[in-house]
Amino acid sequence: MRNGKHVSAILLTVVTVFLLALAVPARAADPIKVGFSMALTGSVAQNGKQLIMALELWRDDINASGGLLGRPVELVYYDDQSNPSNVPGIYTKLITVDKVDLLLGPYATNMAAAAVPVIMQHNMTTISILAVDVNRHFHYSRYFDMIPVGPEGTRAFSKGFFALAAAQKPRPQTVAIVSADAEFSKTSADGARENANAEGFKIIYDQGYPPSTTDFAPVMRAVQAANPDIVFVAAYPPDTVGIVRAAAEIGLTPKMFGGTMIGLLITPIKMQLGPLLDGIVIMESFVPAPSFNFPGVTGVLKRYQAKAAGEKIDPIGYAFVPFGYAAGQVLAQAVETTRSLDQAKLADYIHRHSFYTVVGEINYTPDGLGRNRARCSRNFRTWPPAISISFATAACSPSCGRRNTSPAV
Repeated sequence: MRNGKHVSAILLTVVTVFLLALAVPARAADPIKVGFSMALTGSVAQNGKQLIMALELWRDDINASGGLLGRPVELVYYDDQSNPSNVPGIYTKLITVDKVDLLLGPYATNMAAAAVPVIMQHNMTTISILAVDVNRHFHYSRYFDMIPVGPEGTRAFSKGFFALAAAQKPRPQTVAIVSADAEFSKTSADGARENANAEGFKIIYDQGYPPSTTDFAPVMRAVQAANPDIVFVAAYPPDTVGIVRAAAEIGLTPKMFGGTMIGLLITPIKMQLGPLLDGIVIMESFVPAPSFNFPGVTGVLKRYQAKAAGEKIDPIGYAFVPFGYAAGQVLAQAVETTRSLDQAKLADYIHRHSFYTVVGEINYTPDGLGRNRARCSRNFRTWPPAISISFATAACSPSCGRRNTSPAV
């Protein structure tokens, strides 16, 4: 009897060891979860939907090449509805309930600023997407952004705009700044003030408006009453449309009009506004030019465009898709090179190294601002069209302004 029990115990042990051996490969093949929030509804949903497609393309490419650390990548994300108040709860859930291994995002300055305190609390590393100088408030060593502004930070988005204004003859003298009372617009307006002052312009109007504003005629009439030579606007997509239409309706005709008007980076909005865009100057972070033809970007954009066909989203994707894909590339390169998911190791590696992406070679400032070596030159046509000005930007591509002359630009 004892021998029988002994044999049974041995067999049970062998079976247990065998089952455990089978379980190890299964655990090793569990997906690496990459979590983020994304604006799929609300004011910046057009941009968020492009970025989701970009990240799906990145995930598919990573998994086709064997995954990360030999494990497939799974995207875990929730719609933040373009509302910063939703973001802290989403990132808390991603970290504590979904137990994601890695973070990305959020997209956009307003949402990223709301996420950082939660990410700091849990000592996680993240790479946000196209958020302007958010870490100037926190100085968190594990925060990075996929936006090529470099050490100039807030000034990069409007430096080209005011340099162009300063090059006009006769030289403009006065500036009006209009911005929403929200993180992105306020940050962009901060940079505009610095650049305007650096170029010697006099700011004669500087007002914000509530994010809930839908009627922009009173806002633009107040600008018109100040009679500035230059009007700089910092606004998200719905506001951009309202401001452009209101300016046209009241006959606002400054010497130069534009700014960080995010709506004008979206092809359907350009199509909607059509000739109302004539004479507007905006910044662009990425343009389909030879100097931006980095390895892999053409293929990513072609695949995005094929996927976007028939969908109610931007059919071109230049302004957003490359940056979403590149954020994934930086994260993947850090994980594969360190052979780790340790948050401290990943942040340290990202700080110390350069990354080769579809938006060029990226490295980071101490506060996590992305910088690359992309350069571009653009030609600007003033109004009336008989006068033209050429302007070459500094090293960071967002300082490259662009004058819209047709709805297809």
